[in-house]
Amino acid sequence: MKLVILDRDGVINQDSPQYIKSPAEWKPIPGSLEAIARLNRAGYQVVVATNQSGIGRGIFDMDTLNAIHDKMMKALFAVGGRIDAIFYCPHPADSDCDCRKPRPGLFRQIAERFNIPLEKTPSVGDSLRDLQASAAAGCLPMLVLTGKGQETHAAGDLPENTLEFAHLAAAVDHILGGEA
Repeated sequence: MKLVILDRDGVINQDSPQYIKSPAEWKPIPGSLEAIARLNRAGYQVVVATNQSGIGRGIFDMDTLNAIHDKMMKALFAVGGRIDAIFYCPHPADSDCDCRKPRPGLFRQIAERFNIPLEKTPSVGDSLRDLQASAAAGCLPMLVLTGKGQETHAAGDLPENTLEFAHLAAAVDHILGGEA
C-alpha cells in the first residue's frame, strides 16, 4: 500500500493563529487539492494527522470540526480527490496525551488502522512538531513553506533527512517523481 500523511492547517488549507473555527474559515491553499487528487490517481491513500486543540479548549466542538472536514472532503471530491482517513488530537497543548504532535501517537494509530509499517512513508507538515512526530514514527519528514513553514525553516533544528518544498504541490511532484 502506498500512503502519504498530511498535516491539515498550513499544508492543505490556510492556517490561522486563532484556529480554523468554522467551515467559512477553511480555505484551501492554491494547488493543494489538485495535488492530493494527483496522489489518489497515482494509487496513494492520503491520510490527515492534525492537532485540533481548539476542541479541548472549547473554541469549537466536534460538530464544527466535522463540518470543516465535510467542506474539505467536498472540495476535494470536486477536483477528483479524496482523503482516506482523518486522525486528530483534540487535546490542549498542556495535555499529557500521546496523540498530540510532536509525539507520534497519531502516526501509530495510522500504522495500526492501515496495518502497515510507516518507515519511509512521506509525511508533509509545516511545523517542527509535525516533522518531529513524523521522524519519531520512522516516516520521511517533508516541510512545506506554506502556513508556518517559513518560520519553521528559519528556526532550523529540523529532524535529519527532512526535505523542503515550497508547497504541497511541489512535495507531491517529488513523491510522484520518485516512482518513475
